[in-house]
Amino acid sequence: MLTSLMPWLLAVAILLAVVGALRRARLWLRGRASNVNVWAGIRAMPKRYLVDLHHVVERDRYISNTHVATAGGFVLASVLAIFLYGFAWESKLLAWLLLAASGAMLIGAVRVAKRRQSPPERLSKGAWMRLPKSLMVFAVSFLILSLPAAGLLPEGFGGVVLAALLTAGIVWGLAEMFIGMTWGGPMKHAFAGALHLAFHRRPERFGGGRSTGLKALNFDDTQAPLGVEKPTDFTWNQLLGFDACVQCGRCEAVCPAFAAGQPLNPKKLIQDMVVGLAGGSDASYSGSPYPGKPLGEHKGGPFQAIVAREGKGLLDPETLWACTTCRACVEECPMMIEHVDAIVDMRRHLTLERGQTPNKGAEVLENLIATDNPGGFNPGSRMNWAADLNLPTLANVKRTDVLLWLGDGAFDMRNQRTLRAFVKVLRSAGVQFAVLGNEERDSGDVARRLGDEATFQHLAKQNIHTLQKYSFRSIVTCDPHSFHVLKNEYPELGGEYVVYHHTTFMERLYRDKQLSLKDWVGGRVTYHDPCYLGRYNGVYDAPRQLLDALGIDRVEMTRSGFRSRCCGGGGGAPITDIPGKQRIPDMRMDDIKASGASVVAVGCPQCTAMLEGVVEPRPQVLDIAELVAQSLIEEETRA
Repeated sequence: MLTSLMPWLLAVAILLAVVGALRRARLWLRGRASNVNVWAGIRAMPKRYLVDLHHVVERDRYISNTHVATAGGFVLASVLAIFLYGFAWESKLLAWLLLAASGAMLIGAVRVAKRRQSPPERLSKGAWMRLPKSLMVFAVSFLILSLPAAGLLPEGFGGVVLAALLTAGIVWGLAEMFIGMTWGGPMKHAFAGALHLAFHRRPERFGGGRSTGLKALNFDDTQAPLGVEKPTDFTWNQLLGFDACVQCGRCEAVCPAFAAGQPLNPKKLIQDMVVGLAGGSDASYSGSPYPGKPLGEHKGGPFQAIVAREGKGLLDPETLWACTTCRACVEECPMMIEHVDAIVDMRRHLTLERGQTPNKGAEVLENLIATDNPGGFNPGSRMNWAADLNLPTLANVKRTDVLLWLGDGAFDMRNQRTLRAFVKVLRSAGVQFAVLGNEERDSGDVARRLGDEATFQHLAKQNIHTLQKYSFRSIVTCDPHSFHVLKNEYPELGGEYVVYHHTTFMERLYRDKQLSLKDWVGGRVTYHDPCYLGRYNGVYDAPRQLLDALGIDRVEMTRSGFRSRCCGGGGGAPITDIPGKQRIPDMRMDDIKASGASVVAVGCPQCTAMLEGVVEPRPQVLDIAELVAQSLIEEETRA
């Protein structure tokens, strides 16, 4: 009896799933247009799903193996069931394959259930606690149903009672697996996730690529919104990406703002965007809330302001301003969702349309407009720190091998020590270099992260115009933020340059035997990876190789490399200064102390400032350029 019902059950499940898919697609397509190669994305999707995501999913080996068994078993079992029972194909081989697929899915479901017995805090609960049961019911039902087709049991075994139980189990499984994928439920991520990977707004990330530069606003398009005010201001594939969230909470576990008790949780932010897409409130959200903000107070809809002008919207503004833009959430996301893009898009609206940049944000933006630097210093004082160094300027020499980009750290007394050390290294290596001097403007990084795209583009175009007047082979900078902007964000505005971070450049000088170094004399050293050098640009090895070349006793922190904890200095976070239960740099200094190091080596002026702002006693903070400068073997010594 059940086998005769199967074609109808499968047909109804597939029909309802298709209706749900069309309904969901209508919600996504409320978003703005996006330049996506649809057919190329569909062709690439299997590889992106099965290969390109592997390096992220594999970080949790237990779940990786579980997902292979569960998802692989589900897909294969579904296809085989459609042929065996939907089209009534009689084949013992297909039946045996269905048994194997159902068995693999059952093993995976049991592993899911085991993880859910005592789930990590980062995992969402609620309907997700039902998922292991649904997976097991689906797997067991098809496994038992296929035993007669495989010739292992006679037709009609178990009688009416078993048939009724199997029917109920299959209906349950089909409802959760097929219908739930498109109408809503824990399996929604499987459907939306596959399409998200196909139509990803940053396809460069697949196949081992890297894409971290923010997308520019087109101010010539008078129809386009300045940033994102409401969910439908996102592009349609961004909305699709929000629906792909699996609520694993990996982003939550690495977010420095969440750990510090600030009102941000990247997982909940994405889920709030999903709520806004369809309309509703966050009352049914089953994960960790924003610290200090109870559930049920926030609501919205696709055409309503995400940050309400009055009362409560989907988000409070401080949730957006707490982000350090460190990309730890993006790095950990197994579905490659772009949290930072969404946050900056929403900041753009608050800054450009409402003028609501909090705390010192408005002052910093005014300074950038008036003085071309965030501190409001006299632009003519940019070179005061180097009055005794007789640095060549491009205005005088016109042509050079290396342009040394100073960054706004040229106005900071602490960073001036780093710049002087690096100049000493360059001269020791015989590098031909020059600076822009007072012609240099701020790179625009801070303006862009604070949402002031107009000021960023103004500064960038000024710098690009200045650089067009001169000839140089490469740009070198001690500031990862300037490095990232010049390398990854200026090209969209017409500025294409070869850009190096000073650690990479010094490592290359050492490798080419242009630097003679003696062992650095000091204690144990640990290295702090700047977010804009590591996660944004993939530079992890060169700084460590340079430290090893100095004969340093180097130790790693527990959180290092792509999982390095942010210092709290990026994204304008020190400017917006959203309070929490503790300070992010204090947490990072705890990591440093736990390593047993007496010195922390850094490669970023903002990291230096944040870590040196931690109350002593604490390890000494030194830029790698300072360590190298201290270890130079001078010419007269070598002679």
